[in-house]
Amino acid sequence: MKQITQDISSGSLELVVVPPPVLQPNGVLVATAASLISAGTEKMLIDLAQKSLVGKAKARPDLVKQVIDKARKEGVMNTYRNVRSKMDRPMPLGYSAAGTVLEVGSAVRGISPGDRVAIAGAGYANHASVNYVPSNLVARMPDGVSFDDAAYTTVASIALQGVRLAAPAVGESVAVIGLGLIGLITIQILRANGCKVIGIDIDSAKIERGKELGMDAGVVSSSEELEPLVDSLTSGHGVDYTIITASTKSNGPIEMAGEITRRKGDVVVVGAVGMDVPRNIYYHKEITLQVSMSYGPGRYDPAYEERGIDYPYDYVRWTEQRNMEAVLDLIAAGYLDVDALTTHRFDFDRALEAYELIQTGSEPFVGVLLQYGESEPQAKTSVRLADDLKPKVETKDTLRVGFAGAGNYAQLHLLPRLKKNENVHLAGLVTATGISARKAGEKFGFESCSTDFDDLLGDATDAIFVATRHSTHADLVLRSLKAGKSVFVEKPMVVNERELGEITEAYETSIVSVPAAVMVGLNRRFSPYIARIRDALIPSEPRHMLYRVNSGPIPLDSWVYDPDEGGGMLVGEMCHFIDVMRSLAGAAPISVFATSIDTTRDDIETRDNISVSIAFADGSVGTLVYNTVGDKTAPKERLEVFSSGTTALLDDYSKVEIYRSGKRTKWSSMGQDKGQESMIEETVRMFRSEGRSPIPFEQLVEVMQVVFGAARSLATGAPIDLSNVGFDVKASTDA
Repeated sequence: MKQITQDISSGSLELVVVPPPVLQPNGVLVATAASLISAGTEKMLIDLAQKSLVGKAKARPDLVKQVIDKARKEGVMNTYRNVRSKMDRPMPLGYSAAGTVLEVGSAVRGISPGDRVAIAGAGYANHASVNYVPSNLVARMPDGVSFDDAAYTTVASIALQGVRLAAPAVGESVAVIGLGLIGLITIQILRANGCKVIGIDIDSAKIERGKELGMDAGVVSSSEELEPLVDSLTSGHGVDYTIITASTKSNGPIEMAGEITRRKGDVVVVGAVGMDVPRNIYYHKEITLQVSMSYGPGRYDPAYEERGIDYPYDYVRWTEQRNMEAVLDLIAAGYLDVDALTTHRFDFDRALEAYELIQTGSEPFVGVLLQYGESEPQAKTSVRLADDLKPKVETKDTLRVGFAGAGNYAQLHLLPRLKKNENVHLAGLVTATGISARKAGEKFGFESCSTDFDDLLGDATDAIFVATRHSTHADLVLRSLKAGKSVFVEKPMVVNERELGEITEAYETSIVSVPAAVMVGLNRRFSPYIARIRDALIPSEPRHMLYRVNSGPIPLDSWVYDPDEGGGMLVGEMCHFIDVMRSLAGAAPISVFATSIDTTRDDIETRDNISVSIAFADGSVGTLVYNTVGDKTAPKERLEVFSSGTTALLDDYSKVEIYRSGKRTKWSSMGQDKGQESMIEETVRMFRSEGRSPIPFEQLVEVMQVVFGAARSLATGAPIDLSNVGFDVKASTDA
């Protein structure tokens, strides 16, 4: 399929061929028939991307502060790589479109293939031949509404939400400042509501267009006639409401709104404008000021937008989706004429010409539509990328890798190291969206890219690397093992005990039939700093270990806390540190006890501030203290190990100190090293030459048993015995 993409570094636009998006349970696949270019929003994004790094920094000082904080904590080079990785990713454009449903996710109700729908959402309703859209961002189109008209639905919902916040009654007066696309839609909605409407803009041509759409009066903002006009239409009181739909850095609109709004009136800000509120006038008039958040309740709520959890109708009457439905009803009834706003239509193949029009302003425009023609069946096939690339010379020892996922961690730590390994051939890359698959596939030199995981399981690959969201890990590992592939999966291996049992069973079957290895991305045990500590300790002597993690907080609505999707920080993050202690101990864990200061949180998955004490069969004891309530500028990780007259201290994987016989030895390499490179090298070597994992499978299982035992301990308040949880894996060896 084809899609418009923007390079964040340069601002350049491309119309590229990418694999179609993958269907997920909570959404639908839609063949796009028409999409609307939101000229104001999209031009702003393009202009920002075209700025130099200094220009971008001036435009987004909030992000600059985040970068500086990260550099102080993690080092300049690591931060630079993070920033470059994010800027190298292509950005999809578009958020308001319409089309026909192709496929429906298993959790979706009330939508069927063949339905005509309006779709919404940045990153979902893209300018693309096919889009995946979560169900709460989909609204069925009434009969008689065209795809071209329905493509306006999202933008019109932004206007409708601004009117809803003002809540004007029949006969009340409303001023609309800014008569661009959203302003002109706002005028029509207000007229349908029985309001008297005054339009204000810097452009007289827009004033005339507003009058054609039913505006009672209009005036150029710089005109001396502004206040006399408002007074004459409101008997000198001022307008009841002012809705600001302009887009400007200027503080002019917010000042003007205060001047023309009556005492105890309301001002609603829909557009992006200067917000230095003149206190004196707003104070003396006691004006209520409210900022409208996009197209309604549910916006920016992952539970609503991504997971399809609707708000109760009786308590939240107008959500994003219900606003979309209302807009479509207004169009169907003839109260909202969006066709009158359409000044340009372009075939999708000529989309770049549409953006040139918007960028140059070579002729006046308001609504610019992209039309996609007849939809064609989208076969789930991969896109070949490497036809023009010089192929890497393969030998019998070459490991042919299929890779799933291309998020920030994968692009920073996994893919670059696989790319430079001379014994690796990157065969195929799969991601959930075609745009990311294509860009990352080209960047790292894959032969092909796809959105279908099954494309990786054929004869072209020997091993699969999985770096997708936690909830997908178990399924992809199982499918890889059943296909006879060795598999590397980012931590955690699983998010629940049922999945752990399924993978254990599949692994035991695979090593008997078609030998395949399982490796988890628990990289810290491969750090040279951990190696120094391990070498300093006397073998077979019990260790007393304390691992302190000073992690920053994560919003509670993040997907990582969902028990099915992320499993919580105990499952998703703390397994790292438990694995380090398991690697330093000389035996398996036999019991675990956990406590938390998050006693007010009922869900175990949301508890971050946890202490986990582990007893090992050789007498070793390990304690993890994981917290999110400390000062985030302090070092993140500190490990202390005590054993037989030896003390080892590790600070944030950048320095280690060994104390023995009254002497201190310090060691530090160049910068922070958490073991990612060594882990990848060992994984490739052992997958390729030995058909097994650098971390024995039983240890991978033991780490997850400790995690799940700690969760049970938090729930019961009692220690959990792990000594009888073990398993028997044939041909497994200890590290």
